Amino acid sequence: MTWDDDDLLRKHPQLERILIRSDEIHKRVRQLGNEISRDYADNVPVLVSILKGSYVFLADLTRCLTIPHEVDFMAISSYHGGTQSTGVVKIEKDLKTNITGRDVLIVEDIVDTGLTISYLLDLLGTRSPRSLRVCTLLDKTHARTKDVAVAYGGFEIPSEFVIGYGLDYDEKFRNLPFIGVMRG
Repeated sequence: MTWDDDDLLRKHPQLERILIRSDEIHKRVRQLGNEISRDYADNVPVLVSILKGSYVFLADLTRCLTIPHEVDFMAISSYHGGTQSTGVVKIEKDLKTNITGRDVLIVEDIVDTGLTISYLLDLLGTRSPRSLRVCTLLDKTHARTKDVAVAYGGFEIPSEFVIGYGLDYDEKFRNLPFIGVMRG
C-alpha cells in the first residue's frame, strides 16, 4: 500500500504535524524484524502484543520475521480515556499461551513512564518464561519514572501525545500510516 502522509495530515485538522513518516516506520520495522530474527534464530519466541495500540506494529513486525514464532495478546489499560497514563494498571485480557520455559517478547506501541511495562514484566516474570524482553515502536526514555530495559526500540520520541499507526485518541486515528502529534 502507498499513502500520501501529507494528504492525510491535511484531512485531519486535529493533527499538528507528522512526527514519523510512514516510510521511516516501515524501514525501521524491517530492521527490527531482522534483529529479532537474528537474536531468536534457534528459538520459537512468543510475541505478546499489548492491545489495542500495538496491533498494527505487530502485524508489520511479524511479516518481517524470518523465524518461526507464535503470537498472543493481552489488553492492559492505564490511560482510561485520557492522554496521560494514570499509573493504575488493569488487565482486561490475559494470555491464553502458557509461557513457562518459553522465550517471550512483549510487543508494545509505546513505553513512556515505564510503569505499565514494569508491571507487565513483573507479572509475566512470575510465569517462569525462559527469557522476557520488550520490543517497542516508540520510546519516551526521558519520561521514565520506572527503570525498564527495552531490548528492541523503534524510535525515541519527545513527550508529546502521539497518534497513528495503531495509537489512538478516543479510539480514533489508529488507521493513520504515520505517527502524528495532536494539536495542543
